[in-house]
Amino acid sequence: MSKIHQEIIKEIKKDKKRYWANDNISEYIKDPADKNALIEEAADAYQAFLKSLLIDTDNDPNSKGTAMRVAKMFINELFEGRYEPKPNVTAFPNDDPEQKYTGILNVRAEIKSMCSHHHQPVRGLAFIGLLPSNKVIGLSKYVRIAQWCARRGTLQEELARQICDEIMTHCQTEDVGVYVQGTHGCMENRGICAHNSLTQTSIVHGQFFNPSVKNEWLDQIKLQVYSGGSL
Repeated sequence: MSKIHQEIIKEIKKDKKRYWANDNISEYIKDPADKNALIEEAADAYQAFLKSLLIDTDNDPNSKGTAMRVAKMFINELFEGRYEPKPNVTAFPNDDPEQKYTGILNVRAEIKSMCSHHHQPVRGLAFIGLLPSNKVIGLSKYVRIAQWCARRGTLQEELARQICDEIMTHCQTEDVGVYVQGTHGCMENRGICAHNSLTQTSIVHGQFFNPSVKNEWLDQIKLQVYSGGSL
């Protein structure tokens, strides 16, 4: 009998879709039983990995059950953005001539992600700026979208673009900028072991190419960082 991951991959390939580390494949997780089966398979695979590391998972009390804990952590938390559909987003009108907001809206989101190269944690902040059109979404939804995009294996450059694309779609405007700053476990825990490194990425569309808009947005980001919004 084939395993659940093999069945899901078969369906994805039949539809000629991708299943890269930063792709959302929730449409192929048909019910909670599928996710539970994936967790069981991942736990078995990680148990074999621990044995290859020569860890006595039978007698070491700290390592008993580790494989299952790791499998649940990856599928239910660290990589949640791969297996769960995007958050429900309610839009609100912003088209009243007398009350329409025309300034910059800037939202800060705390994010946790995973480097797809070494599966090391990435911790950071995403600043989402936009000039609203005739539609805005609830403030918490900007954060939920950013976190949904982040909780998967990705690179920070890809993450900034992905958040920006989602915000443009939901808010029906191209006047969006996303700035992400993060610390990377693959920089801190291996190789160069740089514990004070900080990676910054940004992407802008529409009016955020305009220097005056861009500078005002960056000034707002600086104010948030200086007031305690740093990592």
